Amino acid sequence: MSVDTVIQQLQKRISEFETAVDVREVGTVVEVGDGIARISGLSEVRASEMLEFPGGTIGVALNLETEMVGAVLLGEFLHIKEGDTVKRTGKVLSIPVGDAFVGRVVNPLAQAVDGKGDIAAARHDVIEKIAPGVMTREPVSQPVQTGITAIDAMIPIGRGQRELIIGDRQTGKTAIAIDTIINQKGQDMICVYVAIGQKESKIARTVAKLQETGAMDYTIVVAAGASDPAPMLWLAPYAGVTLAEYFMDKGKDVLIVYDDLSKQASAYREMSLLLRRPPGREAYPGDVFYLHSRLLERACRRNKESGGGSITALPIIETQAGDISAYIPTNVISITDGQIFLDTDLFYKGVRPAVNVGTSVSRVGSAAQIKSMKKTAGKMKLQMAQYRELEAFAQFASDLDEATKQQLNRGVRLTELLKQPQYAPIPVAHQVASIYAAYNGFFDAIEPNDIAAAQKDMRAYLDSSHSALLEKMEQGWDDDIEAALKDAIENFLKTR
Repeated sequence: MSVDTVIQQLQKRISEFETAVDVREVGTVVEVGDGIARISGLSEVRASEMLEFPGGTIGVALNLETEMVGAVLLGEFLHIKEGDTVKRTGKVLSIPVGDAFVGRVVNPLAQAVDGKGDIAAARHDVIEKIAPGVMTREPVSQPVQTGITAIDAMIPIGRGQRELIIGDRQTGKTAIAIDTIINQKGQDMICVYVAIGQKESKIARTVAKLQETGAMDYTIVVAAGASDPAPMLWLAPYAGVTLAEYFMDKGKDVLIVYDDLSKQASAYREMSLLLRRPPGREAYPGDVFYLHSRLLERACRRNKESGGGSITALPIIETQAGDISAYIPTNVISITDGQIFLDTDLFYKGVRPAVNVGTSVSRVGSAAQIKSMKKTAGKMKLQMAQYRELEAFAQFASDLDEATKQQLNRGVRLTELLKQPQYAPIPVAHQVASIYAAYNGFFDAIEPNDIAAAQKDMRAYLDSSHSALLEKMEQGWDDDIEAALKDAIENFLKTR
């Protein structure tokens, strides 16, 4: 090989040689403990940016101070120590989303925790988004059938609504949410159940029940257990709504349950106090209202021009001794479109679900009911509220007039009618038939203890002999349908 050839080859290689300089801003851990790290040196870091700690642990920058950055650590942090190097990622906190998440149990970082392997993601979405604007929304008009007569009749929920479930511990809040998810079978609805700060055993039981009823086929469970650090509990609802928005963007209807936001608020308070943010009322930070408002405002019903689709939110709040005027309950009540209040006294009396009709409200009202339910259950809520007042008054009255006695007897039977076992949702047409029968006095001759059995027998009778009538009742309501239902109930009572 000639000298000229060698020189040419060397020149070619020199011209192809490139030097890549990787410039990354790094910081140093100054203090770490309780899932919080204080870092110096990250002068260009952004709010909610992901930070990379040793061992692959991810952190999120929350406090941007003059000298320090306060970050929360997501995942294992015991190996992180003072003096460790922290790298910026340049990415705002995001999680993977996609169709493959349906039927799976994931943690707040959308990583599978059900032992069924990794989940194929369609893309990554940021967990903090601005809620859809007013002009992209449309009014709530389509119902979400819960399968629970007391709710579908008197406190209806519509697609795109935010309905709060509130009550003391052990009053059946989770039971209502799970029953609603089970009742969405065949309703073309994706469900997301977010478990926040619950015992791992309770989450496992809930997942097992959803699998047993076939509800896991259209449900995603986001689990942040009681043993998880506070940042994971804070993150879980945002991860849930980000997964829900992926399906809403595709024009689908989604139901999301946050169980419960009281624990998220407590976790956020813990994080804020450790980050040395100034405490406010009940030691919660000043932005705890914004914590929940920016989450719940993402639930809406979009208009057709914006792709359609909806997210219906059922946040759950736990009260202390029935005090709905506490800080977090009043905050969430003011954000939502109504609340289902579960009463401890009713629960212990055996009225389950223990819905207190007087303090419960749906601000969407009959707009979220099918026509037959609207016509049948219109006056029932008022009658039940009057019965509750009369019931308290009648305990002290020895002599009652006939009209009052009849109202009390009718109220007792309606109360029995609204009792319902857990995991046994009732189709809406059967609810209409039962309410019509009770409200119009067909059950007056039946003893209160036999109402549940009569209702069950009537459902079986209508299914076997009047299935076409039930389909008509789901589609609409007119004088002919009412007359046919009346004849069917009368024939049923004759055969009983």
